[in-house]
Amino acid sequence: MTKTFDYFKIIGKYFLKTFKIITIILGCTALAMCILAFTSAPYWTRYWLGTTQGKYYFKPDYIVMLGGSGMPSEDNLMRLYHTAAIAKKYPEAFVVILHPKDSTVSWKMKNELLIKMVDSTKISFDTIGTNTRAQALGLLEIIPSIVNSKTVIVTSPEHVLRSILVFRKAGFKNLGACPAMDSDMNTNLSFDGNKLGGRKYIPDVGENIDVRYNFWSYLKIEIICLREFTALGYYKLKGWI
Repeated sequence: MTKTFDYFKIIGKYFLKTFKIITIILGCTALAMCILAFTSAPYWTRYWLGTTQGKYYFKPDYIVMLGGSGMPSEDNLMRLYHTAAIAKKYPEAFVVILHPKDSTVSWKMKNELLIKMVDSTKISFDTIGTNTRAQALGLLEIIPSIVNSKTVIVTSPEHVLRSILVFRKAGFKNLGACPAMDSDMNTNLSFDGNKLGGRKYIPDVGENIDVRYNFWSYLKIEIICLREFTALGYYKLKGWI
């Protein structure tokens, strides 16, 4: 009985020690993320993911948009916006939308491109694949000749690096990318809390844009980038990049 009690006591101490270590690590990570959210590091990390491998100086034969969200959604609408812009700049290029099979979403995405005056005869869909690797391989099955064509990928900024590496690994030769970035709003969003009334003992943050907007936006970007670096690590281990 005493030996059993001692055994559970040792296990309890080990569990408590492990729990403390994990708590400290998570706390330090959260603190570091909060501190970084007051800097421009998250923005430039996402910018790097979107631009480090995507530059191109050719006239594309194909514009390949990678979808994966519902419709309408922020991600798909941003990607469609940039896809339409490139399609209008290069009207001879074929537009291929890669998206998991969903006829309703596909129809809405095509309709969005038609609203933006993209030639309907240039638009096609590939509903094979539910991740980047499967989409690249699926596209090769449907259009084998695309492997040697000049291709521009349109996707979210954080997804550009992984997409380029995956498509290259699949055999694509001439690749570029367009990160579907949103544009900044050049408007002064500050306000005078004293003029708006309310409780005087609550600090006025009307002039502090970092606290009101940037901090929260950069926290979100940090999570997006952490997810993307995790995905890059997984794809590397799998041999997909």
